[in-house]
Amino acid sequence: MPEMFELELGKAGYVVVFEMCRIKKGESVIITVDSVMDFKPVLEVAKAAEAAGGKVLVAYHSTPSGYGKVADPQLPESLKKGIPAADVWIEFNNQWLLYSTPWIEAMSNGRTRYLFLGGLDPERITRCIAKLDMDLQEKFQNKVVELTHKAKNMRVTTPAGTDITFENVAERPITNEIRADVPGPHFLVGQIGWAPKEESINGIIVFDGSFSGGGEADLGILAHPIELVIKKGRIVEVNGQEEAKILRNWLKKLDDPNMYNLAHICYGFNPGAVLTGLCTEDERVWGSTEWGNGYQGPMFEGSLGDAISHADGICLNSTVLLDDELLTKEGKVIHPELVEIAKAIGK
Repeated sequence: MPEMFELELGKAGYVVVFEMCRIKKGESVIITVDSVMDFKPVLEVAKAAEAAGGKVLVAYHSTPSGYGKVADPQLPESLKKGIPAADVWIEFNNQWLLYSTPWIEAMSNGRTRYLFLGGLDPERITRCIAKLDMDLQEKFQNKVVELTHKAKNMRVTTPAGTDITFENVAERPITNEIRADVPGPHFLVGQIGWAPKEESINGIIVFDGSFSGGGEADLGILAHPIELVIKKGRIVEVNGQEEAKILRNWLKKLDDPNMYNLAHICYGFNPGAVLTGLCTEDERVWGSTEWGNGYQGPMFEGSLGDAISHADGICLNSTVLLDDELLTKEGKVIHPELVEIAKAIGK
């Protein structure tokens, strides 16, 4: 008997393989998934990749205890060697291999196309991929990238208390997560991210959505907000209740000063995303902003050094000011060049 989302998963597999990764006949494809994940989305993507003519390997392995290089000692050598050898790598891991040593090697070889879909179960992949109008979504996101590229000074505020300002660096790229058809890192549809001028970032960031740092710092949906005081691009205070205490202790335990660096900011604009406690989806909640600290991915072309791990927090209902022009107000798109496209998307 068919199970829930059978048809939607089939469509999602098609979109991932043919519209996002654009896998070609003869390409080697590795799909990684750890032991806590639902296997059905993995299987549908593997079927579609096989139908595209790819040489498919599904790498199912035990779940690491954290993200990034924290996972390195726990990964089998065969997996470490196999990832950078692939033409296409699709990651479904709940505990990400993103920013681990094999990830760095794969992203440095000039060949591997990587798509991060970490933690997506059947319902999430249905909402966030299968039900999207990819062409309309691309039109919207391209315009947001264009407008953001033009802005020199930015300010982001939220009803929860975020009030942060920074300068953009015109020469740096803005990642636009739609396709995954060229070498390098790519992520779930609906996120737009970049690295501001690091030392220009000052103010207060209040995470009132969720927080994800892997392992003990994978806090999920926050019962109480976490307030970060930021000076010249570094976290100098972590304020709040129990969640803030966990974060302070985790950062101290990692014993890496680079974990206090702000690595990037992202917009969330996936119309199907809802706050569920999974970072992959939460980062794309419509009208949110997300800040990452620690390891700064090479795709941002920033000035920060390496870090042992990475963490991400969500600021809901963001008001974004591009120089003197509003992009969003408390999560609602109000820029005149975007309003009609957003309405067509359903927002």
